[in-house]
Amino acid sequence: MTNEQTVQGWFAGRLPDGWFTEAPEVTVDRDEILVVGALAEPDYPDTDDGSKLEAQLARITRFREETREQRMRIADEAEARTGRKVAWGASCGGERRVFTSLSVPVMTRLRMSERHVLDTLVAGGVARSRSEALAWCVRLVGDHQGDWIQQLRDALVAVDAARAGGPTPSE
Repeated sequence: MTNEQTVQGWFAGRLPDGWFTEAPEVTVDRDEILVVGALAEPDYPDTDDGSKLEAQLARITRFREETREQRMRIADEAEARTGRKVAWGASCGGERRVFTSLSVPVMTRLRMSERHVLDTLVAGGVARSRSEALAWCVRLVGDHQGDWIQQLRDALVAVDAARAGGPTPSE
């Protein structure tokens, strides 16, 4: 079970009914599966933005605590099937929290001018290390080029579909 759609289907069938208000967002990469579901918004005591935020965060915290054992059993099953770790999160209203997520080392080779950028971010207090500075740069690109990144992802899905539908060589 490695195809992203297959993994999404498995989680759709495996997760208990009533956990989320809609199908969860299931994101898959080569190392990890992230499952984030939308929770029902609480009845707010008033319309103050501060109380809404607190109520949303409390709803997410309650979900995390009350479902922990069951989520871990489901994660163990998924890990056995896919060989990937499972991370969880929830959203409520405009708030989104990821409970657990891998921090995977990535090897990269940088030239002096690129290392200088990272070192400047460290010296300026933006990051504590080159690794953290590089992660900051990647998040910045993702935030500001999100539409373009999504176009690339969509194109890769089309390439995968074309490869899967292509001819198979005879033996």
